[in-house]
Order: sequence, then C-alpha cells, then structure tokens
Amino acid sequence: AAALGPLPLVHAPGSCWEYSRATDVLGAVLEVIEGEPLGAVLQRRVFGPLGMHDTGFSVPAAQQHRLAEPFARDPQTGLKVALIDVTAPPVFESAGGGLVSTASDYARFLQLMLGRGTAPGPDGPVRLLGRATVDFMTADHLGTLPVVGDILPTGYGFGLGVAVRTATGLATRPGSAGHYSWSGLGGTFFFVDPAEDLFAILLTQAPGQLRYLCELYPALVYAAL
Repeated sequence: AAALGPLPLVHAPGSCWEYSRATDVLGAVLEVIEGEPLGAVLQRRVFGPLGMHDTGFSVPAAQQHRLAEPFARDPQTGLKVALIDVTAPPVFESAGGGLVSTASDYARFLQLMLGRGTAPGPDGPVRLLGRATVDFMTADHLGTLPVVGDILPTGYGFGLGVAVRTATGLATRPGSAGHYSWSGLGGTFFFVDPAEDLFAILLTQAPGQLRYLCELYPALVYAAL
C-alpha cells in the first residue's frame, strides 16, 4: 500500500472501472486499523465465529496430506500448473487472494451471504453483518460506467468484491437478477442466487480451465432445478 500510494493514477476517478489491487490495499488498511495481521483479523471476526476451522493463508504440516494437488500440466492447455504454495505462511497476507479452504468451510461463508449476514455457528446462529450491509455489498455499483478489460461476463456489473447480475436476460449463463459470483485464481468458483435461495461452490485445481468452468458449472446447476 505504501508503494502504490505515490504512483500516478491509471484512470481519472469516476471515469471507468478496472479490476485492480484495490482489495489488497484495503487489507493493508484493515491491518493498520486493527493493529494485527490480516489473517488474525479474519480468524477473529469471520472464521472463528462461523466455525471455519480449515481456512487460512497456509495449511499446518499435520493437515497437508489433505491438500488437493493439481495435475503437473493442465490437461486442456498443456501448460505447467503453478499455484500458490500454501504449505508455508506467505510473506504477504493478501486480502485479494491466497486463502486455502475446504468446501464445507466455504459453504459456511456462503450461508452467511445467502442469510444476509446471519449463518449457523458452532454455538448457534451468529450475525456478523447487517442485512443492509450485505445488500450494499452485493448490489451493482458500476451502472453505465465503462469497464476496462473482459473480466466481467456480459450482463454483469460489480459490487464490493463480486460480479453482480443486473438482469435475468443479457448474460450468457443462467441465473436471476441479483445473482452474484466470483472466482479464484487456482480454479475455484462460487455463486449465490438469492431469488432461488441457492448457492453453489466449485473447487478445482485447474486455473487454465477456469473461464470454461465458470460457464459450464452454472448451466449444470440451473438445469437441475
């Protein structure tokens, strides 16, 4: 964050939207506010209350036998698969990526989002966010603002960290207006559809196939409804 501060802006504020390191900067700001590393903040405020015992920035040695290992080469592209090493703590705990988790832990977090801030915890229901906060997070904040690049699917805007579907039509994948989603670099993907009271998670270790899977997976899920 300190290194980025003095750099010139790529775009004038309010002129367009481009996916960036903004979330990483927010993580650094959060560390200053809380006075502790980001991983500790997340553990205290999110992972612990939700019972997400297998989520963090690295995997303890005693649990590393549970790691899902990728193919040496991507079967679709033939390229060598290079993923983040999660067997040791990272030099920088990134708010924009780098967490390692399980399907059950991820589901606990998505229950929180689908429940508009409330989810089952180890000792009963817990509320970590206000309903209005979740609604604000998952609303489109771009409107007609130009988008740089092709990171957002057709028919989607962007909320606070998630792609937000702006209408039932327009998009190339099925879903309801207000459906929101995001993917992870290693080959992970989730979506939440409040209108269907539904969330879904896809965890792979195939980064080269991510765009294909992000189109295929929702089609398979909605076809089963």
